[in-house]
Amino acid sequence: MTALRTDAYDTLVWILDDDGERVVTRRYTGAEAALARAADEADDLALFDDEEWETLQRHLAHARELAEEKANAKREGREANVQKLLDSWGGVTLVYRKSLADSPAYRLNHEEVIKSLEEGVRYVENLSPTEAVLDDRGGVIAMKFARKDGTEVEYPARTVCVAAGTSPNVTYEREFPGTFVLDKKSQFFQAHAARVDGGALKLEPTEDLSVGFFTSYAKDGKCVSFYGDNHPHYAGSVVKAMASAKDGYPHVVALFPEVAGIAPSHERDARLRATFARMEEELVARVVEVNRLTKTIVEIVVKAPMAARKFEPGQFYRLQNFESLAPIVGGSRLAMEGLALTGAWVDKEKGLLGTVVLEMGHSSRLCAALEPNEPIVLMGPTGTPTEIGHKETALLCGGGLGNAVLFSIARAFKALGSRVIYFAGYKRGEDLFKQDDLESFSDQVVWCTDGGAEIPPRRPQDRHFRGNLVQAMVAYGKGELGAQAAKLSEVNRIIAIGSDGMMNAVQQARRTVLLPLLNPRHLAIGSINSPMQCMMKEICAQCLQKHHDPVTGKETVVFSCYNQDQELDRVDFGHLRQRLRVNSMQEKLSNAWLDQLLREQPDLIRV
Repeated sequence: MTALRTDAYDTLVWILDDDGERVVTRRYTGAEAALARAADEADDLALFDDEEWETLQRHLAHARELAEEKANAKREGREANVQKLLDSWGGVTLVYRKSLADSPAYRLNHEEVIKSLEEGVRYVENLSPTEAVLDDRGGVIAMKFARKDGTEVEYPARTVCVAAGTSPNVTYEREFPGTFVLDKKSQFFQAHAARVDGGALKLEPTEDLSVGFFTSYAKDGKCVSFYGDNHPHYAGSVVKAMASAKDGYPHVVALFPEVAGIAPSHERDARLRATFARMEEELVARVVEVNRLTKTIVEIVVKAPMAARKFEPGQFYRLQNFESLAPIVGGSRLAMEGLALTGAWVDKEKGLLGTVVLEMGHSSRLCAALEPNEPIVLMGPTGTPTEIGHKETALLCGGGLGNAVLFSIARAFKALGSRVIYFAGYKRGEDLFKQDDLESFSDQVVWCTDGGAEIPPRRPQDRHFRGNLVQAMVAYGKGELGAQAAKLSEVNRIIAIGSDGMMNAVQQARRTVLLPLLNPRHLAIGSINSPMQCMMKEICAQCLQKHHDPVTGKETVVFSCYNQDQELDRVDFGHLRQRLRVNSMQEKLSNAWLDQLLREQPDLIRV
């Protein structure tokens, strides 16, 4: 058990064994004391594993050194020597494959190089990366580089940031070929000049990029402009990207002479207010209601007409609250990070969409604190829609929250005349939610529970199985669960959505215990839950997932936010598991702090 002695300045944490003997004593100060209090209910601060605990101690040690240096500087009447501390922790080294004089940063905006040098950044030139050296836990500890003469040098590293350059985002043209004309190298959108001639919009290709702020798209009198890194004249610099909007603005305004000529009037102002109101109705997302489905799962119903109309089964949204509207508890503003949430259902006529959230960390738990009519940040839908087969036999495997993702997918399969066999897995029967929706679009459901209450089948064709999804599929395939809506040998497509462990188990079972039962030509898909940041399709590379070609063994990487549906046989689940641990210490720390705050305001989260 853990005993705490706390005052305003420090906290002693005594770790006692079962006989009451003290075996560890730790002292915390300031923010560390808050963490210790937050972990009051955790034996031996057991929410952290060994690797996370080591990382946390290193971070706290740095914080203590920084606080001590600032205190000493204040007492001695001098500036704090932060640079000395940063260097002692490893500092920042920027390694470039060419000379600094060749870099776009120097050529286009040398001031940023000057400022970085003033802040202690070290530059090393003419080195090309060859290897990231890993420790026994899979973390980076060093980088190896090759010199021009072929010799090798190694630099220690704990954090590696790769500047891979910029390329224009022409994803839409790849998704919908023929929508935009690309330039001769197929890298950028072809620049066009736009004008109004006789009341009609005219677009003309141009090599004069100072006037070419428009793409080739022209439909129903509408066109599409482009700026920043998407524009060949302004790519490569944030400053130039900002200038592109300034330079392009007059060319956009010139397309609306009738607006520029309208004198101020009540009529004009009324029309403007009506336009803004229509845009707000279409684009501003607001919470309608938050429904608790189980002890750890909530449903957020959002009104966002345009986002709802664009949704297709299998896509997801990026959701978070506005920081300025977030509640403040104990001096902490409860802002959420962006969450990738599946679109469980949409009502396109009413402009409503439903997302389902599993409460795991502080951001997902804060979803239950959202209030009706509260505006939220909602981006999407994003990701690639799930491929839906026509008159197929589909086997859907949902683990826990993964079942919410499959609601819309099952509906789409049934709409195209397919048979749907559904294996719905839960750790406990009490975790079941939206049973009606799941039954409505499946020909047969096998409810699987690891423990807790059983899920009584409500239809004669449905079954309950005590065990995991793979065991249930094997029993079903062998005919041990009674009548089958379809044999496993008739299945054309398997879609597995759940934890990385569950999807990995399905991948392995298809090569072993399920192999003699399945159609050898079936397609197996997993919805890969890589860590995501921007979710804007191949922009930030936070969601990279390693693949192995099952035939050649060749390694590749894909962007999961572009297409989360990936062939199970290609996915490297060991890599996915490591990626999901990248921020585990910070996530647990934030979660512990939220626990502490909720002691002060326990009614903040809907229960």
